[in-house]
Amino acid sequence: MSSKPKVVVLGAGYAGMMTTKKLMKNLSPEEAEIILVNKHNYHYQTTWLHELAAGTINPNQVRIMISDIISPNRVRLIYDTVVEIDQENQKVILENSELIYDYLVISLGYESNTFGIQGMDEHAFFIENFESSQLIREHIEYQFAKYHNDPNAEESSLAILVGGGGFTGIEFIGELVEKIPKLCKKYDIDRGKVKIINVEAAPTILPVFDKDLVAYAKKSLQERGAEIIEGTKINECTEEGFIVGENNELIKAGTIVWTGGVKGSSVVEKSGFEITKGRVTVNGDLRVPGFENLFIIGDCAWVMNKVEERPYPPTAQAAMQHASTCANNIRALIRNEPLEEFVFSDKGTVASLGVTDAIGSILNGTKLVGKSAATMKKVVDDRYLLLLGGPKLLLKKGKFRPF
Repeated sequence: MSSKPKVVVLGAGYAGMMTTKKLMKNLSPEEAEIILVNKHNYHYQTTWLHELAAGTINPNQVRIMISDIISPNRVRLIYDTVVEIDQENQKVILENSELIYDYLVISLGYESNTFGIQGMDEHAFFIENFESSQLIREHIEYQFAKYHNDPNAEESSLAILVGGGGFTGIEFIGELVEKIPKLCKKYDIDRGKVKIINVEAAPTILPVFDKDLVAYAKKSLQERGAEIIEGTKINECTEEGFIVGENNELIKAGTIVWTGGVKGSSVVEKSGFEITKGRVTVNGDLRVPGFENLFIIGDCAWVMNKVEERPYPPTAQAAMQHASTCANNIRALIRNEPLEEFVFSDKGTVASLGVTDAIGSILNGTKLVGKSAATMKKVVDDRYLLLLGGPKLLLKKGKFRPF
Protein backbone atom coordinates (compact mmCIF):
# COMPACT_ATOMS: atom_id res chain seq x y z
CA MET A 1 0.00 0.00 0.00
CA SER A 2 1.20 3.48 -0.88
CA SER A 3 1.82 5.78 2.07
CA LYS A 4 1.60 8.85 -0.15
CA PRO A 5 -1.37 11.13 0.57
CA LYS A 6 -4.26 10.78 -1.88
CA VAL A 7 -5.47 14.06 -3.39
CA VAL A 8 -8.87 13.50 -5.01
CA VAL A 9 -10.41 16.08 -7.37
CA LEU A 10 -14.10 15.65 -8.15
CA GLY A 11 -15.22 17.10 -11.48
CA ALA A 12 -13.34 18.07 -14.63
CA GLY A 13 -14.83 21.48 -15.29
CA TYR A 14 -12.80 24.70 -15.37
CA ALA A 15 -11.95 24.52 -11.66
CA GLY A 16 -11.24 20.79 -11.55
CA MET A 17 -9.10 20.67 -14.68
CA MET A 18 -7.00 23.68 -13.72
CA THR A 19 -6.57 22.44 -10.13
CA THR A 20 -5.35 19.07 -11.41
CA LYS A 21 -2.95 20.74 -13.85
CA LYS A 22 -1.51 22.91 -11.08
CA LEU A 23 -1.26 20.00 -8.63
CA MET A 24 0.80 18.13 -11.24
CA LYS A 25 3.13 21.12 -11.34
CA ASN A 26 3.12 21.80 -7.59
CA LEU A 27 3.74 18.28 -6.32
CA SER A 28 6.28 15.65 -7.28
CA PRO A 29 5.04 12.10 -7.97
CA GLU A 30 6.69 11.04 -4.69
CA GLU A 31 4.76 13.63 -2.64
CA ALA A 32 1.18 12.67 -3.50
CA GLU A 33 -1.09 10.51 -5.60
CA ILE A 34 -3.45 12.70 -7.63
CA ILE A 35 -6.82 11.27 -8.66
CA LEU A 36 -9.30 13.04 -10.97
CA VAL A 37 -12.89 11.78 -11.04
CA ASN A 38 -15.30 12.80 -13.80
CA LYS A 39 -18.52 11.38 -15.19
CA HIS A 40 -17.24 11.46 -18.77
CA ASN A 41 -13.83 10.98 -20.36
CA TYR A 42 -14.01 14.50 -21.76
CA HIS A 43 -13.97 18.09 -20.53
CA TYR A 44 -16.17 20.66 -22.24
CA GLN A 45 -16.14 24.42 -22.48
CA THR A 46 -19.15 25.42 -20.37
CA THR A 47 -19.02 28.99 -21.67
CA TRP A 48 -19.38 27.67 -25.23
CA LEU A 49 -22.49 25.56 -24.59
CA HIS A 50 -24.86 28.29 -25.82
CA GLU A 51 -23.14 28.06 -29.21
CA LEU A 52 -23.48 24.28 -29.23
CA ALA A 53 -27.18 24.60 -28.33
CA ALA A 54 -27.81 27.08 -31.14
CA GLY A 55 -25.85 25.04 -33.66
CA THR A 56 -23.26 27.71 -34.48
CA ILE A 57 -20.21 25.71 -33.43
CA ASN A 58 -18.92 22.24 -34.22
CA PRO A 59 -19.57 19.95 -31.24
CA ASN A 60 -16.02 18.59 -31.46
CA GLN A 61 -14.66 22.08 -30.85
CA VAL A 62 -16.45 22.27 -27.50
CA ARG A 63 -15.26 18.90 -26.20
CA ILE A 64 -11.69 18.04 -25.11
CA MET A 65 -10.53 14.55 -24.14
CA ILE A 66 -9.24 14.67 -20.56
CA SER A 67 -6.36 12.28 -21.30
CA ASP A 68 -5.10 14.71 -23.96
CA ILE A 69 -4.51 17.28 -21.20
CA ILE A 70 -3.97 15.23 -18.04
CA SER A 71 -1.45 12.41 -18.43
CA PRO A 72 -2.83 9.09 -17.11
CA ASN A 73 0.79 8.25 -16.22
CA ARG A 74 0.83 11.14 -13.75
CA VAL A 75 -2.80 11.33 -12.60
CA ARG A 76 -5.18 8.46 -11.97
CA LEU A 77 -8.25 9.13 -14.10
CA ILE A 78 -11.55 7.63 -12.95
CA TYR A 79 -14.61 8.02 -15.17
CA ASP A 80 -17.57 7.51 -12.85
CA THR A 81 -20.47 9.43 -11.29
CA VAL A 82 -20.11 10.87 -7.78
CA VAL A 83 -23.05 9.77 -5.62
CA GLU A 84 -22.11 11.09 -2.19
CA ILE A 85 -19.23 12.28 -0.02
CA ASP A 86 -18.80 10.58 3.35
CA GLN A 87 -17.07 13.34 5.32
CA GLU A 88 -16.68 11.33 8.52
CA ASN A 89 -14.82 8.44 6.86
CA GLN A 90 -13.07 10.57 4.22
CA LYS A 91 -14.65 8.53 1.48
CA VAL A 92 -16.16 9.34 -1.93
CA ILE A 93 -18.98 7.03 -2.97
CA LEU A 94 -19.17 6.54 -6.74
CA GLU A 95 -21.73 4.62 -8.76
CA ASN A 96 -19.30 1.77 -9.38
CA SER A 97 -16.72 2.03 -6.60
CA GLU A 98 -15.49 3.97 -3.56
CA LEU A 99 -12.44 6.17 -2.96
CA ILE A 100 -10.59 7.05 0.23
CA TYR A 101 -8.99 10.50 0.26
CA ASP A 102 -6.53 12.47 2.36
CA TYR A 103 -7.32 15.75 0.60
CA LEU A 104 -10.51 16.37 -1.35
CA VAL A 105 -11.38 19.05 -3.90
CA ILE A 106 -15.08 19.30 -4.74
CA SER A 107 -15.54 21.01 -8.11
CA LEU A 108 -18.67 19.29 -9.39
CA GLY A 109 -20.06 22.24 -11.32
CA TYR A 110 -23.62 23.47 -11.57
CA GLU A 111 -27.17 22.30 -12.16
CA SER A 112 -30.10 24.34 -13.43
CA ASN A 113 -32.19 26.11 -10.82
CA THR A 114 -35.83 26.57 -11.84
CA PHE A 115 -36.75 28.36 -8.57
CA GLY A 116 -39.81 26.15 -8.26
CA ILE A 117 -41.52 27.39 -11.45
CA GLN A 118 -44.23 24.86 -12.15
CA GLY A 119 -43.64 22.66 -15.19
CA MET A 120 -40.14 23.98 -16.00
CA ASP A 121 -38.35 20.72 -15.16
CA GLU A 122 -40.84 18.72 -17.22
CA HIS A 123 -41.20 20.86 -20.34
CA ALA A 124 -38.07 22.99 -20.82
CA PHE A 125 -34.63 22.22 -22.17
CA PHE A 126 -31.53 23.31 -20.21
CA ILE A 127 -28.12 24.54 -21.38
CA GLU A 128 -26.57 22.48 -18.60
CA ASN A 129 -23.98 20.17 -20.13
CA PHE A 130 -22.69 18.86 -23.44
CA GLU A 131 -25.52 16.36 -23.95
CA SER A 132 -28.37 18.71 -22.99
CA SER A 133 -27.02 21.42 -25.30
CA GLN A 134 -26.64 18.98 -28.18
CA LEU A 135 -30.26 17.94 -27.60
CA ILE A 136 -31.44 21.55 -27.99
CA ARG A 137 -29.51 21.88 -31.24
CA GLU A 138 -31.12 18.72 -32.63
CA HIS A 139 -34.60 19.66 -31.43
CA ILE A 140 -34.51 23.09 -33.09
CA GLU A 141 -33.44 21.58 -36.40
CA TYR A 142 -36.12 18.88 -36.06
CA GLN A 143 -38.80 21.56 -35.62
CA PHE A 144 -37.71 23.24 -38.86
CA ALA A 145 -37.58 19.94 -40.77
CA LYS A 146 -40.99 18.95 -39.42
CA TYR A 147 -42.53 22.30 -40.41
CA HIS A 148 -41.04 22.00 -43.90
CA ASN A 149 -42.49 18.53 -44.40
CA ASP A 150 -45.84 18.89 -42.62
CA PRO A 151 -48.36 21.22 -44.28
CA ASN A 152 -50.47 21.15 -41.11
CA ALA A 153 -47.65 22.16 -38.74
CA GLU A 154 -48.38 25.23 -36.60
CA GLU A 155 -46.23 28.32 -37.09
CA SER A 156 -45.72 28.53 -33.31
CA SER A 157 -43.72 25.29 -33.52
CA LEU A 158 -40.91 27.34 -35.09
CA ALA A 159 -40.81 29.78 -32.16
CA ILE A 160 -37.91 29.54 -29.70
CA LEU A 161 -38.67 30.74 -26.18
CA VAL A 162 -35.82 31.45 -23.78
CA GLY A 163 -36.44 32.06 -20.07
CA GLY A 164 -33.83 34.18 -18.32
CA GLY A 165 -31.98 37.27 -19.49
CA GLY A 166 -28.64 36.65 -17.85
CA PHE A 167 -25.40 35.71 -19.56
CA THR A 168 -26.37 32.31 -20.92
CA GLY A 169 -29.82 33.36 -22.11
CA ILE A 170 -28.67 36.46 -23.94
CA GLU A 171 -25.59 34.80 -25.45
CA PHE A 172 -27.87 31.98 -26.65
CA ILE A 173 -30.23 34.54 -28.23
CA GLY A 174 -27.21 36.14 -29.90
CA GLU A 175 -26.29 32.83 -31.55
CA LEU A 176 -29.90 32.11 -32.53
CA VAL A 177 -30.38 35.37 -34.43
CA GLU A 178 -27.43 34.32 -36.60
CA LYS A 179 -28.37 30.64 -36.92
CA ILE A 180 -32.08 30.97 -37.69
CA PRO A 181 -31.70 32.68 -41.11
CA LYS A 182 -29.47 29.76 -42.16
CA LEU A 183 -32.05 27.21 -41.02
CA CYS A 184 -34.79 29.17 -42.83
CA LYS A 185 -32.75 29.03 -46.05
CA LYS A 186 -32.00 25.33 -45.59
CA TYR A 187 -35.66 24.39 -45.08
CA ASP A 188 -37.17 27.06 -47.36
CA ILE A 189 -39.05 28.83 -44.55
CA ASP A 190 -39.86 32.56 -44.45
CA ARG A 191 -37.70 34.17 -41.71
CA GLY A 192 -40.73 36.22 -40.66
CA LYS A 193 -42.45 33.06 -39.47
CA VAL A 194 -39.81 32.36 -36.79
CA LYS A 195 -39.99 34.08 -33.41
CA ILE A 196 -37.06 34.26 -30.99
CA ILE A 197 -38.36 35.43 -27.62
CA ASN A 198 -36.51 36.12 -24.38
CA VAL A 199 -38.45 36.57 -21.11
CA GLU A 200 -36.76 38.08 -18.05
CA ALA A 201 -38.46 38.69 -14.69
CA ALA A 202 -36.03 41.43 -13.62
CA PRO A 203 -36.42 45.01 -14.89
CA THR A 204 -33.48 44.56 -17.26
CA ILE A 205 -31.44 41.87 -18.98
CA LEU A 206 -27.71 41.45 -18.24
CA PRO A 207 -27.75 43.16 -14.82
CA VAL A 208 -23.94 42.93 -14.45
CA PHE A 209 -23.49 45.56 -17.20
CA ASP A 210 -24.23 49.27 -17.12
CA LYS A 211 -27.29 50.66 -18.87
CA ASP A 212 -25.40 51.87 -21.98
CA LEU A 213 -24.02 48.41 -22.72
CA VAL A 214 -27.39 46.78 -22.00
CA ALA A 215 -29.10 49.24 -24.35
CA TYR A 216 -26.58 48.36 -27.07
CA ALA A 217 -27.17 44.62 -26.55
CA LYS A 218 -30.95 44.98 -26.71
CA LYS A 219 -30.83 47.12 -29.86
CA SER A 220 -28.43 44.70 -31.56
CA LEU A 221 -30.57 41.65 -30.82
CA GLN A 222 -33.88 43.33 -31.63
CA GLU A 223 -32.60 44.62 -34.97
CA ARG A 224 -31.73 41.02 -35.86
CA GLY A 225 -35.17 39.69 -35.03
CA ALA A 226 -35.22 38.87 -31.33
CA GLU A 227 -38.04 39.93 -29.02
CA ILE A 228 -36.97 40.81 -25.48
CA ILE A 229 -39.60 40.96 -22.74
CA GLU A 230 -38.33 42.41 -19.46
CA GLY A 231 -39.96 42.77 -16.05
CA THR A 232 -42.28 39.86 -16.73
CA LYS A 233 -42.56 36.90 -14.38
CA ILE A 234 -42.88 33.37 -15.73
CA ASN A 235 -45.72 31.83 -13.73
CA GLU A 236 -45.67 28.39 -15.31
CA CYS A 237 -44.10 26.38 -18.11
CA THR A 238 -46.41 24.11 -20.08
CA GLU A 239 -45.96 21.84 -23.07
CA GLU A 240 -47.08 24.78 -25.24
CA GLY A 241 -44.89 27.51 -23.75
CA PHE A 242 -44.66 30.03 -20.89
CA ILE A 243 -47.62 31.45 -18.97
CA VAL A 244 -46.44 34.93 -18.00
CA GLY A 245 -47.41 38.16 -16.26
CA GLU A 246 -50.39 39.26 -14.23
CA ASN A 247 -52.80 38.31 -17.02
CA ASN A 248 -51.40 34.78 -17.36
CA GLU A 249 -50.69 35.24 -21.07
CA LEU A 250 -49.55 32.13 -22.93
CA ILE A 251 -46.50 32.55 -25.17
CA LYS A 252 -46.46 29.50 -27.43
CA ALA A 253 -43.29 27.91 -28.79
CA GLY A 254 -42.00 24.65 -30.20
CA THR A 255 -38.69 24.98 -28.36
CA ILE A 256 -38.57 26.10 -24.71
CA VAL A 257 -35.21 26.72 -23.03
CA TRP A 258 -34.64 27.75 -19.41
CA THR A 259 -31.44 29.67 -18.63
CA GLY A 260 -32.69 31.62 -15.62
CA GLY A 261 -30.49 30.29 -12.87
CA VAL A 262 -27.99 27.72 -11.63
CA LYS A 263 -26.95 26.19 -8.33
CA GLY A 264 -24.09 23.96 -7.23
CA SER A 265 -24.25 20.20 -7.74
CA SER A 266 -26.97 18.52 -5.65
CA VAL A 267 -24.35 15.99 -4.50
CA VAL A 268 -22.97 18.65 -2.14
CA GLU A 269 -26.28 19.13 -0.32
CA LYS A 270 -26.95 15.38 -0.32
CA SER A 271 -23.59 14.91 1.40
CA GLY A 272 -24.65 17.05 4.35
CA PHE A 273 -22.82 20.30 3.69
CA GLU A 274 -24.48 23.51 4.82
CA ILE A 275 -26.01 25.13 1.75
CA THR A 276 -26.82 28.78 1.03
CA LYS A 277 -28.74 29.31 -2.22
CA GLY A 278 -27.42 26.04 -3.62
CA ARG A 279 -23.76 26.60 -2.67
CA VAL A 280 -21.39 26.19 0.26
CA THR A 281 -19.80 29.26 1.86
CA VAL A 282 -16.08 28.49 2.19
CA ASN A 283 -13.29 30.11 4.16
CA GLY A 284 -10.85 32.53 2.57
CA ASP A 285 -8.43 29.65 1.92
CA LEU A 286 -11.27 27.84 0.06
CA ARG A 287 -11.62 25.14 2.72
CA VAL A 288 -14.99 24.13 4.12
CA PRO A 289 -15.47 25.54 7.64
CA GLY A 290 -14.56 22.86 10.17
CA PHE A 291 -12.46 20.78 7.74
CA GLU A 292 -8.67 20.89 7.40
CA ASN A 293 -8.44 18.83 4.20
CA LEU A 294 -11.59 19.58 2.23
CA PHE A 295 -11.87 22.28 -0.45
CA ILE A 296 -14.92 23.36 -2.43
CA ILE A 297 -14.33 25.52 -5.52
CA GLY A 298 -16.04 26.64 -8.71
CA ASP A 299 -19.82 26.69 -9.05
CA CYS A 300 -20.36 24.77 -5.80
CA ALA A 301 -18.70 27.48 -3.66
CA TRP A 302 -19.62 30.87 -2.30
CA VAL A 303 -16.32 32.71 -1.91
CA MET A 304 -16.89 35.92 0.00
CA ASN A 305 -15.71 39.33 -1.14
CA LYS A 306 -14.88 40.67 2.31
CA VAL A 307 -14.71 44.28 1.13
CA GLU A 308 -18.19 44.29 -0.39
CA GLU A 309 -19.52 41.65 2.05
CA ARG A 310 -21.07 39.50 -0.68
CA PRO A 311 -19.96 36.44 -2.66
CA TYR A 312 -17.96 36.77 -5.85
CA PRO A 313 -20.05 35.71 -8.87
CA PRO A 314 -19.44 32.04 -9.76
CA THR A 315 -17.86 32.58 -13.17
CA ALA A 316 -15.36 30.59 -15.22
CA GLN A 317 -12.83 33.34 -14.54
CA ALA A 318 -13.30 32.91 -10.78
CA ALA A 319 -13.20 29.10 -11.02
CA MET A 320 -9.82 29.20 -12.76
CA GLN A 321 -8.47 31.51 -10.08
CA HIS A 322 -9.89 29.26 -7.33
CA ALA A 323 -7.79 26.47 -8.86
CA SER A 324 -4.48 28.27 -8.27
CA THR A 325 -5.22 29.03 -4.62
CA CYS A 326 -6.60 25.53 -4.00
CA ALA A 327 -3.60 23.74 -5.55
CA ASN A 328 -1.16 26.01 -3.70
CA ASN A 329 -2.91 25.35 -0.40
CA ILE A 330 -2.90 21.57 -0.85
CA ARG A 331 0.84 21.76 -1.47
CA ALA A 332 1.17 23.93 1.66
CA LEU A 333 -0.74 21.39 3.77
CA ILE A 334 1.38 18.49 2.51
CA ARG A 335 4.60 20.41 3.15
CA ASN A 336 3.38 21.93 6.42
CA GLU A 337 3.65 25.49 5.08
CA PRO A 338 1.36 28.53 5.58
CA LEU A 339 -1.84 28.66 3.50
CA GLU A 340 -2.82 31.59 1.29
CA GLU A 341 -6.09 33.50 1.06
CA PHE A 342 -7.99 33.65 -2.21
CA VAL A 343 -7.77 37.07 -3.88
CA PHE A 344 -9.93 37.61 -6.94
CA SER A 345 -8.40 39.54 -9.82
CA ASP A 346 -11.20 40.87 -11.99
CA LYS A 347 -10.12 40.83 -15.64
CA GLY A 348 -13.46 42.20 -16.82
CA THR A 349 -16.58 40.72 -18.35
CA VAL A 350 -17.56 40.15 -21.98
CA ALA A 351 -20.88 38.84 -23.30
CA SER A 352 -21.18 37.67 -26.89
CA LEU A 353 -24.14 38.67 -29.06
CA GLY A 354 -23.22 36.33 -31.90
CA VAL A 355 -20.06 35.72 -33.90
CA THR A 356 -19.28 39.35 -34.77
CA ASP A 357 -20.97 41.28 -31.96
CA ALA A 358 -20.54 41.55 -28.18
CA ILE A 359 -20.41 43.92 -25.23
CA GLY A 360 -17.73 44.10 -22.59
CA SER A 361 -16.31 45.92 -19.63
CA ILE A 362 -12.63 45.13 -19.14
CA LEU A 363 -9.71 45.96 -16.85
CA ASN A 364 -10.32 49.45 -15.44
CA GLY A 365 -13.92 49.64 -16.69
CA THR A 366 -13.15 50.27 -20.37
CA LYS A 367 -16.32 49.60 -22.36
CA LEU A 368 -16.26 47.66 -25.62
CA VAL A 369 -19.04 47.01 -28.13
CA GLY A 370 -19.33 45.40 -31.56
CA LYS A 371 -16.44 43.68 -33.30
CA SER A 372 -13.81 44.85 -30.81
CA ALA A 373 -15.79 43.26 -27.98
CA ALA A 374 -16.33 40.10 -30.08
CA THR A 375 -12.58 39.90 -30.67
CA MET A 376 -11.95 40.27 -26.94
CA LYS A 377 -14.42 37.46 -26.24
CA LYS A 378 -12.44 35.15 -28.53
CA VAL A 379 -9.19 36.24 -26.86
CA VAL A 380 -10.68 35.27 -23.48
CA ASP A 381 -11.84 31.89 -24.82
CA ASP A 382 -8.50 31.16 -26.47
CA ARG A 383 -6.54 32.21 -23.39
CA TYR A 384 -8.19 29.42 -21.41
CA LEU A 385 -7.22 26.87 -24.05
CA LEU A 386 -3.65 28.13 -23.93
CA LEU A 387 -3.54 27.89 -20.13
CA LEU A 388 -5.10 24.43 -20.15
CA GLY A 389 -3.28 22.69 -22.97
CA GLY A 390 -0.71 25.07 -24.42
CA PRO A 391 -0.28 26.06 -28.09
CA LYS A 392 -1.20 22.57 -29.35
CA LEU A 393 -4.70 22.72 -27.84
CA LEU A 394 -5.14 26.35 -28.91
CA LEU A 395 -4.35 25.49 -32.53
CA LYS A 396 -6.68 22.49 -32.41
CA LYS A 397 -9.70 24.06 -30.67
CA GLY A 398 -9.18 27.83 -30.79
CA LYS A 399 -11.69 30.32 -32.17
CA PHE A 400 -10.08 31.50 -35.36
CA ARG A 401 -13.36 32.07 -37.19
CA PRO A 402 -13.03 35.08 -39.50
CA PHE A 403 -15.50 37.98 -39.36
